[in-house]
Amino acid sequence: MSSAEIRQSYLDFFAARGHTIVPSMSLVPGGDQTLLFTNSGMVQFKDVFLGTGKRAYTRVADAQKCMRVAGKHNDLDDVGRDDTHHTFFEMLGNWSFGDYYKQEAIAWAWELMTDVWGLPKDKLWATCFEDELGEIPRDDEAASIWRDQPGFDPEQLLFFGRDENFWEMADTGPCGPDSEIFIDRGIEYCSMQDESDHECRVNGDCQRFLELWNLVFIQYNRKSPTELTSLPSKHVDTGMGFERIVSVLQDVPSNYLTDLFTPMLDEVQTLTGHSDKEREEQLTPYRVIADHARAAAFLIADGVVPGNMGRNYVCRMIIRRASRFGSMIGLDQPFLAKIAETVIQEYGNFYQELNQNRNAILRTLTEEEQRFHQTIDNGLSHLAGILKTLKESGSAVISGSDAFDLYATYGLPFEITRDIAREDEISVDEQGFQAAMESHRIASGSGEALGTLLEDDVEFYQALFEQLIKAGSLPQDGVGYDPYTPAEIATTVVAIIRSGEVLQELSPGDAAALVLAETPFYVEAGGQVSDTGSIRSDKGEGWTIRVEGTLNPVEGFIVHLGVVEAGNPQSGDDAVAAFDSVRRLDIMRNHTATHLLHAALRAVLGDHVRQAGSLVAPDRLRFDFTHSGAMTASELKQVEDWVNDAVLSNHPLSIEYMQREKAISGGAMALFGETYGEEVRTVQIGEDKLVSYELCGGTHVHETSLIGPFIITQEGSVAAGIRRIEALTGREAYRLIRARMEALEGVSRKLGSTPEGASERLEHLLDELRSLRRSDMSNRKQAAFEVFQELETLDYQDLKILTGQLPDSDADTLREFADRFRSEHDKSVVVLASVVDDKPIIIAAITDNLLSRGMHAGELVKVVAAHVGGGGGGKPSMAQAGGKDTEKLGEALGLVQGWVADHLLAT
Repeated sequence: MSSAEIRQSYLDFFAARGHTIVPSMSLVPGGDQTLLFTNSGMVQFKDVFLGTGKRAYTRVADAQKCMRVAGKHNDLDDVGRDDTHHTFFEMLGNWSFGDYYKQEAIAWAWELMTDVWGLPKDKLWATCFEDELGEIPRDDEAASIWRDQPGFDPEQLLFFGRDENFWEMADTGPCGPDSEIFIDRGIEYCSMQDESDHECRVNGDCQRFLELWNLVFIQYNRKSPTELTSLPSKHVDTGMGFERIVSVLQDVPSNYLTDLFTPMLDEVQTLTGHSDKEREEQLTPYRVIADHARAAAFLIADGVVPGNMGRNYVCRMIIRRASRFGSMIGLDQPFLAKIAETVIQEYGNFYQELNQNRNAILRTLTEEEQRFHQTIDNGLSHLAGILKTLKESGSAVISGSDAFDLYATYGLPFEITRDIAREDEISVDEQGFQAAMESHRIASGSGEALGTLLEDDVEFYQALFEQLIKAGSLPQDGVGYDPYTPAEIATTVVAIIRSGEVLQELSPGDAAALVLAETPFYVEAGGQVSDTGSIRSDKGEGWTIRVEGTLNPVEGFIVHLGVVEAGNPQSGDDAVAAFDSVRRLDIMRNHTATHLLHAALRAVLGDHVRQAGSLVAPDRLRFDFTHSGAMTASELKQVEDWVNDAVLSNHPLSIEYMQREKAISGGAMALFGETYGEEVRTVQIGEDKLVSYELCGGTHVHETSLIGPFIITQEGSVAAGIRRIEALTGREAYRLIRARMEALEGVSRKLGSTPEGASERLEHLLDELRSLRRSDMSNRKQAAFEVFQELETLDYQDLKILTGQLPDSDADTLREFADRFRSEHDKSVVVLASVVDDKPIIIAAITDNLLSRGMHAGELVKVVAAHVGGGGGGKPSMAQAGGKDTEKLGEALGLVQGWVADHLLAT
């Protein structure tokens, strides 16, 4: 079976057993602040297990895209060096939310593996949980079910403790025993046969017994390290590494020998021209390139672009790391786009986002490689110097600050520095590097990684959220927000939080966070800022809180940050919550304009343009996008005209909820960093003519004419390959237009013209001014020339000396007259001076035939300038200097003859 057939057979198997097949969520878990990337199949169902969310189905299966390249799940260091580790990988999974349990999960796993995929029953082993502490009951239920499976050998059922067979999401919360399935691949897979005391076994040290599938049975809620209670509903969460099962079913000893990787490896070999033997000798670079090209293609398809922080750093790092490994095998020009073409070809039928973003993937890879090639030589040279110094001093660790400097200044990611240092048996201080990175990020204005929420953390709000839901204070699916909610609604204060404590009451002047049963407030997301407004008692003259913003520490949980202006609000009070509707409308204008701007940029610059960040505020919008060079004035005008034409066309907006897969396949653009569930909200601009179609949960105007004028105020670079546009709409755009009109009218009045004729009148005046300046310059030059002609030339031995002051002359004029004197006299020294803006300016010149006699114009002009409190220098034949004291300029020029005499005497 091909890998594509294996993936589809898995999904078809569970679809036939009542499972809803859902698409993979993005690699960017926008709604989970605790994760940099989606790192397992259960991430998109995390809220269900925590009890803070629900789905329309109780059985589900999928193939999930995952990344493990940061945090405690970081496999990067092993990628390319063995047969199994990857940055990007796929996880097959099936789940039950309070529906089927151990009986079905185990039976179906056995059926799929043995009957459908034909794995030999006598080679399969299973493990179950037995607590080594004796505190949690042994999972005899799962063990009994395993023994009942047709053809299963009871002798191949083993029990293990907490580390191997008990799953926990966190220190508290849902947990339960798990059952793992292993396959015995035979003694030839043991890498430790030469060790006399080694014993091949399940959960052992060698690769003979390979774990294939983990069936997790979530039946407990952990309240403390020693207290477990049974959950009211029991769940199943399974995960199977796709690359691993494909290697087994295709009967190859390495994941990299499956058809998931061989097409990319073959393409690398085509580019290098290596023989099969040479390819085998360079296996690590081949593996790294194939793995990283695949990971980068999927990251870029999900909206991640190369950059300096967070996910963007990871994207940049894996591209540059792959490029560096390519250079090790002779690939000195950008090549990753060719490997990515193969990734798209092999994976695009299942993961349509690869096909949809093909141009962006290929262009981004090539441009990032080009940037890396421009800096890598200097970086490697600097690193070589560091390594040489360390060896000479006997040290074996590159400091974190040096590693950060290599990245920030020379473009070498930490991981590349570590790779190269390891080759010389030198390590790198990763903790110090991360500290330097964090200090730089905070200093540059990026703030803390997750931010602070009134001195509280995500775990605090997670626990509070669960508590409020279980107490019935919040709806089961959390605090909701609907863009169509009226500006003012009746609600209830369900919790008051301040400094990590839940309070009953507040006093005037107190700052706190409030949780409401329902809210009309928009919480900052997708670049759109939070609403502001008020929460007040519904009893007339009661209490009032000024709401300054909202935050979303846990998906589905909104807290309102505010200050008590009057009264004493209490938990449980009925209240009225109202957002600032005028401010909201300004935000709506800017948000819809952002969608139009995105469409306009793609229309003018090309479909490689993708959003890389945004800010939608009441007073402005900011849009970051992928593009390699600065926009021309013509391109900016085209974009601005495009958006204003769309505004004036008064296109209607259609907002619809639909399945994410349907929306994406229909052409809706998914934006980086946003959270998308299985049901998404689409915003379509235009009916007869489709102008824009994006997934978006923000607020928008109902028709584009409400946006008003659109004005681009700035375009510039944010980072390599990322541009930024700032713009105004609505009232702020009108204010700018009004201010500029008033400025133009004021200038017109002073010019004695109408605004329409101001430009022509100004040009006429400028022509007159230029003519007057030319005439004035000519007159001044003529006056200086007349004085120049009257200067007395001094004959001294066989040369001539000329010194003097010329009125109102700049350096060019002095230089011209000095050259004239030198050309008229074969052996000569000339020093001319003038006063410009009340400061002396001095030019000294010497004919070339005097240079051999030890004369140097630079030295001469320094002597003269020093007398007027200045300095200067230049070439041996001509030099320039300035000074401060104009009154001593005549005395300074009097020094020239003595200087010449001294030098002639010396020779």
